[in-house]
Amino acid sequence: MALESRIRELDNRHRDLDVAIQQETKRPATDDARIAALKRQKLRIKEELETLRAKLRR
Repeated sequence: MALESRIRELDNRHRDLDVAIQQETKRPATDDARIAALKRQKLRIKEELETLRAKLRR
């Protein structure tokens, strides 16, 4: 159960980062450094999600 809860939490965070990235790119003066940081966070979460989902399939 704890594993599934963590996956849901990370899924929500991943989705939130998607929204934040989209909002940042729509701004007139986009902050490229902020976008890059958000994308790195999103990638780390995606990698953790893949690891956790692989454990869940075992």
